Amino acid sequence: MSEQAYPIPEGFTAVTPHLVVDGAAAAIGFYERAFGAEEVMRTPAPDGKRLMHAAIRIGGGGVVMLADAFPEFGSHSPKAFGGSAVSIHLYVGDVDAVFARAVKEGAMVVMPVATMAWGDRYGRLVDPFGHHWSIATRIAQSSPPSPPSPFDMLKSSQEAFASLMKLASPMK
Repeated sequence: MSEQAYPIPEGFTAVTPHLVVDGAAAAIGFYERAFGAEEVMRTPAPDGKRLMHAAIRIGGGGVVMLADAFPEFGSHSPKAFGGSAVSIHLYVGDVDAVFARAVKEGAMVVMPVATMAWGDRYGRLVDPFGHHWSIATRIAQSSPPSPPSPFDMLKSSQEAFASLMKLASPMK
């Protein structure tokens, strides 16, 4: 009997993005230039024009798979739907530099990079292939909010009760 295979292949994580694009070879180039991606592999389609499957690695993290759209098999890029409902979050060492490179390479800014209350410098963009990215660098460790004191909880409960009583009282 053969050796038991590990259920998640080496280099992958349990959740692995699989991007469908129009122009997978060009997308790989964009991700290399903008995000410092490294190509892991590519498999051309029988038509010689599209990629059936490809994989890249960004920032030494897990694999991101991608392929050209194959509408004849029900596989469409975000552009076929007028956009994407999904955003890929990418932590990097220098969000300002990575964001600027992505914009220089043709990404569209959705939200400029800014310092956020949760401790990240963070911005959002759409790549030339229609995929949304949020890009961030952690600059400060945020601490979870402290639990409310018993006094604050009591006061909040009293205020909520008073509001309910006003709603329940008959109008005159």
